[in-house]
Amino acid sequence: MDKEFEGKVVLITGGSRGLGRAMAHGFAAQGANLAIASRSLESCESTADDIRALGVQAEAYSVHVGHWDELDQLVEAVYDRFGQIDVLINNAGMSPLYESLDDVSESLFDKVIGVNLKGPFRLMANVGQRMQDSGGGSIINVSSTASVSASPNSEPYGAAKAGLNALTRSFASAYGPAVRVNCIMAGPFLTDISKAWDMEVFNQRAAANIPMARGGEPEEIVAAALYFASAAASFTTGAILAVDGGAH
Repeated sequence: MDKEFEGKVVLITGGSRGLGRAMAHGFAAQGANLAIASRSLESCESTADDIRALGVQAEAYSVHVGHWDELDQLVEAVYDRFGQIDVLINNAGMSPLYESLDDVSESLFDKVIGVNLKGPFRLMANVGQRMQDSGGGSIINVSSTASVSASPNSEPYGAAKAGLNALTRSFASAYGPAVRVNCIMAGPFLTDISKAWDMEVFNQRAAANIPMARGGEPEEIVAAALYFASAAASFTTGAILAVDGGAH
């Protein structure tokens, strides 16, 4: 892409680790400046330090994505610092474990919906309107294959991500043609969360059920994000792209 994003500003939630961190480094390598947001300011600062070493600007922000007041403060802070947001990536997510469906508490359900659906709605509404007013931009949501298939032990998460798929299409309609809104529907990736998996069992299931016969590496999501944000995707909006090794 030859530094296509040089001088652009990318805001990534959940940007301090896993897929978010990989995408942050991918955009930084193309010259973008990064606003890294997550619950842990220390973790965001660490990622921002790494990105600054690439010769671009980066700022760290602590935010709870499920709290709209904090999201509005985040957007104001990023605009105060950079003066613009050219790319918004709604990557933050959570899926707490539970023993059975009847053990899912109202509190757990609300937290999952808040982080995976309510927060992205508010960020898309706030940033999307500003993008539209200023001439354009790109919004990228990170969904999950749990949104389109049975999701044992993560049903609220799958429902929230299905809602994010729907919001992707609706916001693409609402803010087009100036703002493009697309979604990466991610499959199983070997991020920090996979450290809690029984990898022997996972590998057996992957061999049987995933055409690529493995989980993805975080770096393997970067090209999809760069494509959606780039001029190469100028006629692409409302799209939901599976990056899942064929899992869905």
